[in-house]
Amino acid sequence: MPPPDRARLRFLGAAGTVTGSRYLIEAGQHRVLVDCGLYQGYKQLRRRNRKPFPVRPGSITAILLTHAHLDHSGYLPALIRSGCRAPVYCTPPTRDLCGLLLPDSGRLQEEEAQHARRKGYSRHKRPNPLYTEQDARAALRRFKTHPFGVPLDLGGGLSAEFIRAGHLLGAAQIRVSIGGRTVHFSGDLGQDRDPLMPPPEPFPGADVLVCESTYGDRLHPAIPPKDELAGILAPFLKQKGIVLIPAFAVGRAQGITYHLSRLMASGRIPRVPVFLDSPMASDATDIYIRHCAEHRIPRQDCAAVFQLPARTNSVAESRELNTLEGPMVILSASGMITGGRILHHVVNFGGSLRTMIVLSGYQAGGTRGASLAAGERRLRIFGKDHVIRARVAQLETFSGHADADELLRWMAAGPAPAMTYLTHGETEAADTLRRRISHELHRRVRVPEHLESIRIGNPA
Repeated sequence: MPPPDRARLRFLGAAGTVTGSRYLIEAGQHRVLVDCGLYQGYKQLRRRNRKPFPVRPGSITAILLTHAHLDHSGYLPALIRSGCRAPVYCTPPTRDLCGLLLPDSGRLQEEEAQHARRKGYSRHKRPNPLYTEQDARAALRRFKTHPFGVPLDLGGGLSAEFIRAGHLLGAAQIRVSIGGRTVHFSGDLGQDRDPLMPPPEPFPGADVLVCESTYGDRLHPAIPPKDELAGILAPFLKQKGIVLIPAFAVGRAQGITYHLSRLMASGRIPRVPVFLDSPMASDATDIYIRHCAEHRIPRQDCAAVFQLPARTNSVAESRELNTLEGPMVILSASGMITGGRILHHVVNFGGSLRTMIVLSGYQAGGTRGASLAAGERRLRIFGKDHVIRARVAQLETFSGHADADELLRWMAAGPAPAMTYLTHGETEAADTLRRRISHELHRRVRVPEHLESIRIGNPA
């Protein structure tokens, strides 16, 4: 392979934004793609999903996934359909979760395109999905699992290692070695006090660090997550209200379920019916039970904790929920109200003062969840505007991401890289963290530009 000073790192996504994570390492004839995320949120970002991939898909020799969330894995079916034949390496839980997320993403896109054609609210005469469920299942055949902490030979003098990141079941930091030089990708780092996942393993040092900055401009409240949730839900449920919790089907739904179970068992919130209205969240819950060694809940407690909600898997069962009067809690995807069954529940219950919508995680700009969090009370859903009279609450402690202080502590655990690049964060978050790293850790750091290319042996 060429000397490491000729190897390059290209930022194909997540530069200046919090979605679409895609990084390319080029070394001789080898092209290693780290993450292959879907752009979400603002329309100008989502348009990038439809553009040709910046390099010829067939030239990619390996793909490494940090974790299963769609902003890190969701473009894979489109890339592989376009001619990429590279193996996709990830941890076993990530493979299992992608087996849920990717087909579901393709299916939802197909349904949305069909709905737009029937209702005529698309600007395109024949709206088509970015990819289909069949495309997603074809992509899954490229997956190869690899354990944490064991070097993975990528050929040509390149190797990689998966290191635990917290954040989500199976989530990894990825450390790529190139002829004696190292590039360390943080992936998404979890909180130290995450109720489900253990904290991320410390940063071991690297020549180049690519670090997320999702919460680079804020700190998580000191209040424990269970106390915040109890304070929001207890008075409302005592008034027999209906609570809608848009929740990411993988990770957040399980964390919320865990706390609801504990709070009801201790009497801190009323015992009311709880429904998990997401087939994918139900299947993901089973994966969490199967991989119990990878999270904090002891094996003997898993089944009891996750049996709390009634699972509504069929469409008919989901529709039946809209005829109930409460009190009740409905957990449903998606977490940013961008799709899924939660849309129908927001349309049905969102106009009532007896409803509370509890936003349970980060809301990317341009999503309906972000609009609600900002005070907007009119949402466009299925081509129509809907007035939202429901109370809206934002949980601040349930983020799966490390906050700014935790990111700084994680970085400080290892020797200073030659350069740190901050990605996967909105402009203000990334720049705020950049200033703190420069002033407090006295390290070289900057926010890369979209499609920028840097030399790994001489980063600048």
